[in-house]
Amino acid sequence: MIMCDFCALSPRQRDRILTTFYEHLEPGGAVLLDVYSMAAFDAFTETTRFEENLLDGFWSASKYFGFLRSFKYANDKVTLDKYTIVDAARARTVYNWLQYFTPQSLTKEFADCGFSLEEIYADVAGTTYAPDKHEFAVVARKP
Repeated sequence: MIMCDFCALSPRQRDRILTTFYEHLEPGGAVLLDVYSMAAFDAFTETTRFEENLLDGFWSASKYFGFLRSFKYANDKVTLDKYTIVDAARARTVYNWLQYFTPQSLTKEFADCGFSLEEIYADVAGTTYAPDKHEFAVVARKP
């Protein structure tokens, strides 16, 4: 599970997916995933933006106006990018929540679902872990 998708899940969803991984893995099987680090959280800045075709037209092939409001929740180590997209046909809002992790917090989440966190890397390619990087990857094993 790569591209920091684990970070977009709520605690309940993360527990559910880890439980599902555990149920489907044979003993000795492993999960590899990457997450956003506390360095990324620390670098995150709350912002407000408005642009025609925000994010270079990502939200629609048609002309639209995009509003972005970013929030940072220090106690929970969570950020929110709230996008409001307005085009000729409709207005919609998309909430992009992201959780940030330390190796210790991720170790606990995996242990709570029966896994042992065995390896920590800077990325899914196996580069040596560095706490100042914005992402890190882990390998967790089912005993």
